[in-house]
Amino acid sequence: MSRKPSILIVEDESGIADTLQYVLATDGFAPVWASTAEEAIRLFAAEPPALAVLDVGLPDLNGFELFRRLQALPGGSQVPMLFLTARSDEIDRVVGLELGADDYIAKPFSPRELVARVRTILRRSARPVVSATPAPVPPVNAPVVWLLDEERHQIRFYGKSLELSRYEYGVLRLLVQRPGRVFTRDELLLQVWGDDNDSFDRTVDAHIKTLRAKLKAVAPTLEPIRTLRGTGYALNEELPAAPA
Repeated sequence: MSRKPSILIVEDESGIADTLQYVLATDGFAPVWASTAEEAIRLFAAEPPALAVLDVGLPDLNGFELFRRLQALPGGSQVPMLFLTARSDEIDRVVGLELGADDYIAKPFSPRELVARVRTILRRSARPVVSATPAPVPPVNAPVVWLLDEERHQIRFYGKSLELSRYEYGVLRLLVQRPGRVFTRDELLLQVWGDDNDSFDRTVDAHIKTLRAKLKAVAPTLEPIRTLRGTGYALNEELPAAPA
């Protein structure tokens, strides 16, 4: 018998937590409840779940900060996470997506809708990234701006390893494999997230923004990712041999 996927619920309101545990359990999942961020970190560190549902308004720690701490734990960057909050402002949604969250649901919500989103996220996570045409091998002694290590899910930029979330890696991997090739938002959604109908353009834009920030930390004066207004994004083919 296959093991049920574990879902970590981090929610301080017991009524909401009870409802989520019930609908997840009846739908074939193994829910685990933590009422505080401290308890969530302990449970996550002991055994990373298949997915985590994080309430933003926790009593001991902001949900966004909890997200960062869970991501920093061993295996944390590979665990899909979904924010659950009473806040419906767009800025909170954007903050969650820019951090690298997989989805965002505002209270009040339908428990069945949440379960459906959990299933969609897990389906995306299990689906391999669509392969693009391999990048050409650079000539011997040519300067290496990018180094893609697919076995380790690692990308180096001017020799420095980038700390990337799962989706940041997926986006940059596609761009690095096809320098200069313009990828539309729909293409990136389909090839990285797996189903463009369950996501939206702002998701791609948010991840491009965080990628640019990480690349600028290595080469502040360069713009490795080009934006083509109304079309999409492409990797700059004319980067220098060394960062300025």
